[in-house]
Amino acid sequence: MEQLSFKTLEALGYKGYLKKDAPEKVLQFGEGNFLRAFVEDFLDTANQNADWNGKVAMVQPTPRGRKTDVFNAQDGLYTLYLRGSRNGEKVDEKRIVSSVSRCINPYRDYEVFLEAACSPALEMIVSNTTEAGIVYDESAKLEDRPCLSFPGKLTQALYARFEKGLPGVVILSCELIDNNGKELQKCVNQHIDAWKLSDAFKQYVNEDNLFCNTLVDRIVPGGVKEEAENAAMDRENGYADPLKDVGECFGIWIIEGPKELEDRLPFKKAGLAEYVQVVTDVAPYKKRKVRILNGAHTGFVLGAYLAGLDIVRDCMQNEAIKGFMNKMLYEEVMPTLPLDQDDLKKFAAAVADRFNNPFVDHQLMSISLNSTSKWRARNMPSFKDYIAKQHSLPVCLTMSLAAYIAFYSNEIQRREADGLVCRRPAGNEYKVQDDAWALDFYFAHKDDTPEELVHAVLTNEQMWGENLTAIADLEEAVVKDLKQIRTEGAEKAFASCL
Repeated sequence: MEQLSFKTLEALGYKGYLKKDAPEKVLQFGEGNFLRAFVEDFLDTANQNADWNGKVAMVQPTPRGRKTDVFNAQDGLYTLYLRGSRNGEKVDEKRIVSSVSRCINPYRDYEVFLEAACSPALEMIVSNTTEAGIVYDESAKLEDRPCLSFPGKLTQALYARFEKGLPGVVILSCELIDNNGKELQKCVNQHIDAWKLSDAFKQYVNEDNLFCNTLVDRIVPGGVKEEAENAAMDRENGYADPLKDVGECFGIWIIEGPKELEDRLPFKKAGLAEYVQVVTDVAPYKKRKVRILNGAHTGFVLGAYLAGLDIVRDCMQNEAIKGFMNKMLYEEVMPTLPLDQDDLKKFAAAVADRFNNPFVDHQLMSISLNSTSKWRARNMPSFKDYIAKQHSLPVCLTMSLAAYIAFYSNEIQRREADGLVCRRPAGNEYKVQDDAWALDFYFAHKDDTPEELVHAVLTNEQMWGENLTAIADLEEAVVKDLKQIRTEGAEKAFASCL
């Protein structure tokens, strides 16, 4: 079977959309599954729908990369599968992405890397070098070929453009850290100072280029790991593609920048305004994601596991658990958020679709990891904002706090090096995994009465940063909910909130 390439597709008589020749308008640091199922997908749509006429030159971010030669052998082409649920309907879409021109290994071809950075057509620099990628490396030198760190390489690229008198670009950092664009800009400025580069270059970096904070949201499991499934997909396609990529059909890219950036980027013209949005402040949208998407997970999965469920999708088929999640989101979380309520309802509906993804078996136990810090970060802010606004306890969020305590304390069996072993109501053991101090706390309180345990949890300031018994009526409510979970089961306890 021939490997995917333009020549192979021509021989197969392929009739789908392909962009064969176009100038390189994007320099992308990273060739991983996420960017290929996210940024390249949007840019491919921009080529097809808006005649953007651009290509991406990908840059291998570390010396350990192994995909560069494979990409180039395939003319930058790969098959993208977007799967999931949309408006309650199963989605299984496939396309050949042709928005990539090539992949460059700067550790082997440094001059080729600089040449791509100096493309007169360049409009954007995109990156996803993991959370550890945006760091200042004091050992980096301008003379390195190239710098090992991403900010170092970016500074080298911008300096090459500056020396040739080329215009600045839009820099879209997709790393999962707060203020990703501004943190990257800070690192570049540190290199400018350390390397004693000119004030004119510093002015060029900070005034001619636009560093944008962004928020990205799409689950990308990545390549197909099962050999038999991989082979079957190749047979169906009629070509071999070791670079095939799989992501969920939901995708949102929030870009912080001035309003005119909407027209500078190709996405609005391509009909992607629902998916790629330019906003003045990304922070409310991050809050939306954390409190609705992540907060929903942490809010219901621990109780759902005690109720006998194992994967997220099955929770969406359970009337009590789904009803509990919806009441928590629509009545307790969303009214506290500083965004348009209709927008929040659309986002929450999309979350329910994502949780119901027929292609992903998302294990509740994998979501349960480190739930102490997760509940504090994801659910506590909504809990406290609701109380401040309504002057009463949020019924579902209070129950979810009780479910957290129940999950960490249900028939504790033993403390092991990597977790706390408890027993599920169904009889099987499960392992709670969290910071050692949190697990030690619950093990030390394994013989407590519900009243003693709840009091100890709520007064533990290491857990919550404050003494929660100061919140009126909370201690009594959590004791009542914990007793109900233990005697009637989590499913009936959740149903009692509706």
